[in-house]
Amino acid sequence: MSKRIKQLVVAYGMVLPAFLTVMLTVAYPIALAVVRSFRDQSTGAFTFSNYTFFFTTAAQFKNLVYTLFVVVMTVAIAIFVAYLLALYLRFSHSRISRTIGALYLLPRFVPAMCAVYAMITIIRDSGLINRIGLLFGKDIHLGLMYHAQGLIVMNLWFNIPFAAMMITAGLGAIPDSIIEGARDVGAGRFKVLTSMILPLSVKDVIIAATFVWMTNVGSFTTPYLMGGNSPKMLGIALFDQFNKYLSYNRAAALSVIMFLICAVSAGVYIYSNLKDTEWEMQ
Repeated sequence: MSKRIKQLVVAYGMVLPAFLTVMLTVAYPIALAVVRSFRDQSTGAFTFSNYTFFFTTAAQFKNLVYTLFVVVMTVAIAIFVAYLLALYLRFSHSRISRTIGALYLLPRFVPAMCAVYAMITIIRDSGLINRIGLLFGKDIHLGLMYHAQGLIVMNLWFNIPFAAMMITAGLGAIPDSIIEGARDVGAGRFKVLTSMILPLSVKDVIIAATFVWMTNVGSFTTPYLMGGNSPKMLGIALFDQFNKYLSYNRAAALSVIMFLICAVSAGVYIYSNLKDTEWEMQ
């Protein structure tokens, strides 16, 4: 046996345990779920009814639209605020920016359950804000509990620091010499932002948006504690199908639907990384 073949055998032998682990714990359950999603739970016959159920049943379709609304709004607001925060942290060297830079990641270290309950005690109709208002004769009802607005607010608590961290890392890779060179030739701040900073950081923004999108499509803790009974986020709808209705085949179909929704952002992410931008081609 040649030395080259021995090296290949050793290399593949070292990779094989990890490969088998992934296949048995990830690939096989996914394939099994896809197959089950096309089976009738009673007869085992091939059917599309498990999928059509979520698009033709009014309550289930509302869950889908509701989830997309919450996720899209969360991604849009989180990325916008995170980008502004990242710009401030990257290009400001004041004491305030250094303080914010040291503190803005703290929400990531707070357990999700604790953070949600803390938010509930503040925003519910009998919470802290309402009690402070009563001291001044104002009965304040924010109306955030059991509504999409409350879920979005809670999602922003988790996702803005995460997105800002990723975007700040991307902005940190932009050399100061590029910015200074553009200013030397007369470019203003807005021109530098639109012509230099945005093109160089757009991939980092897409990466951050991708992770925020996928994280919120299947979120469970926040919708379970703060969401209403109808409509529901898809994570709660999946929980109901699996545990409440014992409809495992429909649960498998909903899992595939959620995967396809996440795959949209994953496809955008892959496309943005494979496609050379005009800036990089110059």
